[in-house]
Amino acid sequence: MTAQVTVGLDGSEESLAAARWAAGEAVLREVPLRLVHVEEWPSTPEIPVPHVRTLYERAETLLQDEADRAGKEHPDLEVTTERVRGRAADELVAAADEADLLVLGSRGLGGVLGFVVGSVSLAVVGAARRPVVLVRARRPDPVASAHGIVVGVDLHHPCDPLLAFAFEEAARRRVPLRFLSTWTVPASYGYAGVVDPGIGEEVGAGVRVGLDELLSPWRSRYPGADVTVKAVVGSPAYQMTEASREAELVVVGRRARRLPVGPHVGHVTHAVVHHSPAPVAVVPLG
Repeated sequence: MTAQVTVGLDGSEESLAAARWAAGEAVLREVPLRLVHVEEWPSTPEIPVPHVRTLYERAETLLQDEADRAGKEHPDLEVTTERVRGRAADELVAAADEADLLVLGSRGLGGVLGFVVGSVSLAVVGAARRPVVLVRARRPDPVASAHGIVVGVDLHHPCDPLLAFAFEEAARRRVPLRFLSTWTVPASYGYAGVVDPGIGEEVGAGVRVGLDELLSPWRSRYPGADVTVKAVVGSPAYQMTEASREAELVVVGRRARRLPVGPHVGHVTHAVVHHSPAPVAVVPLG
């Protein structure tokens, strides 16, 4: 792995936004920025030579323009460019595994809040061994107070890589961290869970205690961190999406599970990357 932030460029408005976000992130991390353009090579490469030359020239222009822009906005930032040929998902997964962080653009669906994450992006998020950030071209519902990092935590599964990423990112940005975990009244409580609000309060209090215990050693490592915890009742996908509206970055985890059709992205992560208006960092949990 090389200490760098890599961004996949395809010329779309979304990928250009990703490049701008990635440049700022590289400056925060004090590492180089690597701009990568993947040339999807067809299975039947009978393409006229002039057309191939045009594609090559466009790719070179795209990379050079973005490198120049990043250099003007961040004069001390080291920027490298690279053209690769092959299957986009495979090449971007390889690029992710060679970097601290991979950044990709994600397309909004008109006025409807949500990402349209294509098969390539989902394949990369599902297979990369390093964190991947998805960035929208523009925030569909600008919030002047958007600030801080929202982190989704599942108390039932180990998540040290998620916590490490979140605390380090907050320290770099000097912003607060909001940890969110959800709960529901267990079915075993039956009707009592409906008629007795105290049962729900007891479950919620237990979740908050669990969050505090989980974060205690991390607070010790980052004594200056501004950390709050919240336990809310309901769907984790919905609650994380709602919380993302006032965040500058959302951090979620992805457990390593492979299905016969390929890597799997859990339903909560899938929902967040589709519906969060803020950039979403997906951190593999092993």
